[in-house]
Amino acid sequence: MSVYRVIDVIGTSDSSWEEAAREAITTAAGSVHDLRIAEVTKQDIVVGDDGTLLFRARLQLSFKYVPD
Repeated sequence: MSVYRVIDVIGTSDSSWEEAAREAITTAAGSVHDLRIAEVTKQDIVVGDDGTLLFRARLQLSFKYVPD
């Protein structure tokens, strides 16, 4: 049997939600090992004062839990 842990992460991109999700996963993969599933739970856009758009994707990542 296995136990998995779930964390929330948020990625950002100035081009797309897909890129924001990819950024969140690749960044988290640098410190979290054995990633299993990524689920997008929320997407939004921040509109800057100058009209720029910042895409944000919130994900739940699951990875295999390894006790200390």
